[in-house]
Amino acid sequence: MSDGPATQRGRARAFGVVIGELAPGPLNAITDVSGVRVGQTTLIAGEGPLVVGQGPVRTGVTVILPHEGDVGADPLFAGFHVLNGNGEMTGLAWVAESGLLTTPIAITNTHSVGVVRDAIVAYDAAGGRLDTSWDLPVVAETYDGVLSDINGQHIRPEHVAAAIGGAAGGAVAEGCVGGGTGMICHGFKGGTGTSSRRLPSEQGGWTVGVLLQANHGQRRLLRVDGVPVGREIPSSAVPLPGERATGGDGSIIVIVATDAPLLPNQCRRLAQRATIGVARAGGLGENGSGDLFLAFATGNRGLGAPRQAGEATPVRR
Repeated sequence: MSDGPATQRGRARAFGVVIGELAPGPLNAITDVSGVRVGQTTLIAGEGPLVVGQGPVRTGVTVILPHEGDVGADPLFAGFHVLNGNGEMTGLAWVAESGLLTTPIAITNTHSVGVVRDAIVAYDAAGGRLDTSWDLPVVAETYDGVLSDINGQHIRPEHVAAAIGGAAGGAVAEGCVGGGTGMICHGFKGGTGTSSRRLPSEQGGWTVGVLLQANHGQRRLLRVDGVPVGREIPSSAVPLPGERATGGDGSIIVIVATDAPLLPNQCRRLAQRATIGVARAGGLGENGSGDLFLAFATGNRGLGAPRQAGEATPVRR
């Protein structure tokens, strides 16, 4: 198990590629939204041919804690959008019904969603956060079965607990880390990515941060800042990692955070706009791809706080 340090060396801006019009936050990461923390557990073991249950293992879990407190007792407004539904993000029925995010968010591989969800419930129960209520954790997935022994189900509860326990603000490790360890994007090595943008002060000065797990796209469609670079890098130059990489099958999960005081419908609209970024890079939301987007806002904290001094704290919803 390893958790590599965050680095700026492989990022587009380090090579002079500046995408978009707004300035990034200090870290150019989702953690530029105050209070947001990210923890990741990375599992890398074994080489050679696949042996189910043994490896090779290239997988992990990424956890986003939306603020520094208990999000169950202090929920946030949230909304989501589905571009193509060949994927999974648990807990969305309650997000749709209530407009609230009441749990941490985790991203892992397709066949480990259940164990990660259960591990979050166990973590909250052990911390006394479920004494009078229940958990409906938000856990999303993308498929890493080309590069990892996905059917071996190597993610364990202790890996989830380690990611939660290690969650912190500051720089976020990217690439082959956490849930993104075994992912493929546009026929290249995919994984975990993050970025942020900040509005100018005259427009509110709000920050929007994104963390995604990319496992989608066709090589020939890849664009970087509008330039069709995928067409110029054929498989003869950089081999494709398996037959699945020739098509657009796969998935992308995008989590958007902002400190703007948005309402649930505005969060849903923000989540929907993230699809434009996927399209700009060449993603099509193809039939074999699960493209799911969730946005939450920290600017309306205190939704679960007592109305009057001495009033009991509401049960977790």
